[in-house]
Amino acid sequence: MLSKTSPSRGPGSPRVIAAYEPDSGSIEYIVVDEATKQAALIDPVLDFDPRHARTSTKSAQWALDTLKVEGLALAWILDTHPHADHLMASAWLKEQTGAPTVIGERIRDIAKLWRKIYNLDDEFESERTFDRHVSESETLRLGDLEIRVMLSPGHTLGSVTYVVDDAAFVHDTFMQPDAGTTRAGFPGGSARELYRSLQVIPAMPDDTRVFVGHDYGTEKRKEPAWEATVREHREHNKHVGGGVSEEEFVHVREARDATLDLPDRMLHALQVNFRGGRLPEPEDDGQRYLKIPVNRF
Repeated sequence: MLSKTSPSRGPGSPRVIAAYEPDSGSIEYIVVDEATKQAALIDPVLDFDPRHARTSTKSAQWALDTLKVEGLALAWILDTHPHADHLMASAWLKEQTGAPTVIGERIRDIAKLWRKIYNLDDEFESERTFDRHVSESETLRLGDLEIRVMLSPGHTLGSVTYVVDDAAFVHDTFMQPDAGTTRAGFPGGSARELYRSLQVIPAMPDDTRVFVGHDYGTEKRKEPAWEATVREHREHNKHVGGGVSEEEFVHVREARDATLDLPDRMLHALQVNFRGGRLPEPEDDGQRYLKIPVNRF
């Protein structure tokens, strides 16, 4: 895995260790309070090969190995939303570490939509899965640091951003400035709501580090990247930089979304992610099975 570190800028500023999972273009983060050596994981990945319906813990093991080498104590396992493009590793990491799992409280509303799609009326009760559901402006302690929660709907109706001093983990809202923004065409998504969420993040201080959830490169930039500043997004983001209006953005975003295929892991991933990364229980033959709605999308 490609891994890079964004150093702390001084007291109160976290160090951020990131790893790039190339198959899904996902980035998982370790946020470190240098003063106390406490850490939080954000959006850890459980690897999944859709061709063979096979999981592995390679990416999640990277996080465990890094915590051990760095001498860090894991305080939280945070997810920003139920991901459509990769499987969560939160449940597996909790089994390994005992650290509590956290997600935005509106996962309950997102789950209602997907219960109907999967015809699984008695599944996806997030209280069985996550230890804590967080809401707008709620805070979590990370050693001497504070993790602040911001509701950022649009990609999903319940996505959250985690802000730790001068670092904002904005998941599937912004992508890198040269790539623009993320899609909003999934059930419960809204390009209009996404635009409004995108206006909150650029109101932060100019030098705030913005860490995105995914990167796929561009025609000009082949190497993955995941960090930029608020100023770079405000001035140069491909979709909203320089003061693009809400109507302009909605037109561009919806037209773009209409051309996109479903992520190749989406129908596999969501039924797992509403369970926090747990696979369905084994059936009477001891085998676990995923349920795929045919001709639904």
